[in-house]
Amino acid sequence: MNSVNIISLSFNNDLTRFSCCTTTGVRVFQLEPLKARERINRGGALSCKIMKFQCLFAIVHSSKYSDYSEKTVMIFNNMKKDFEKTIEYKSVVKSVRTSRNKIIVVTLNEIFVYTFPVILNNIRKLLTLGTCPNPMGLCEVTPLETSTQQIIAYPGSYIGTIDILDISCLKRRGHVNSGRIDTIYGAYIGEISGLAINKLGTLIASAASEEMYIKIWDTCRKIKVAEVRRADIATIYCINFSPNSEFICCSGVEGTIEIFAVIKFDINTHVSPEPYSAYVVSEHCQIPKSIAIFSIPSKVGCICTFLTLNTVAVIGLDGVYYKFEYSDDGYGRIKETQMLM
Repeated sequence: MNSVNIISLSFNNDLTRFSCCTTTGVRVFQLEPLKARERINRGGALSCKIMKFQCLFAIVHSSKYSDYSEKTVMIFNNMKKDFEKTIEYKSVVKSVRTSRNKIIVVTLNEIFVYTFPVILNNIRKLLTLGTCPNPMGLCEVTPLETSTQQIIAYPGSYIGTIDILDISCLKRRGHVNSGRIDTIYGAYIGEISGLAINKLGTLIASAASEEMYIKIWDTCRKIKVAEVRRADIATIYCINFSPNSEFICCSGVEGTIEIFAVIKFDINTHVSPEPYSAYVVSEHCQIPKSIAIFSIPSKVGCICTFLTLNTVAVIGLDGVYYKFEYSDDGYGRIKETQMLM
């Protein structure tokens, strides 16, 4: 086993690259075909977000493995091989997200939205949003940069709620001129533990602590349009939509990956004889389960995303890349395995 320990894993917005934050720095890989791209050895990192142009990286360091504070976002310019911008906070930074022209920084109880100018020194704070305690730093943004709306979804001020906001038209500090913040009340009883947004920003997938259900929400109507049942209540580590938004994949902290159909519900296993209609959930129908389920051998936390409609890429905290292929009978087989470091 390599002495370099992975602290966290994350994809970029379009799911073509991923970053491994380790006790010595950050390593960036191209997903398909798998290829090492960047290496930033500036001390251990808790999180890293690959930003636009693929040469800017928003890094939150680990104070245990570096000389930098966990309350600071440091933007690294790989062309200059140096940090270009530093933003400090009063509390620990949990995650960073980006859209085509915004930077979103998440702390335990707040989310800060900034402009994302060409000249980084001209970054301006536009908005501060309050949340309930958000230790996982949950906040997702519309992945497609050409999408008309830039939807962000995050845990609301009350436990079990989800707030939705279009940040595409934010221009002046503190002014939400793109519309109000919409709240989905009673999404769950417990804390939200997982969020994902599809490519166009029209659907949100959510999961919660101690609950087995992943729920799909329409971002325009703010209603639940689908619900699927996981095999267990293990903490969600990652959720992603397929490119056509018909499926989701999710992974847990114990290395189990599940695939669900969220539009064509009749292909899920154990559904009632009367098939679901697209975007409709009936209280009288049995909630569908996964169409495929498989695990990585090491049983550790992992992230996952679709390569094709029947192929999933999985990266584990053990530093191993897996390519799984699953069939209509629900079984997955390892098609490819590579050590990352």
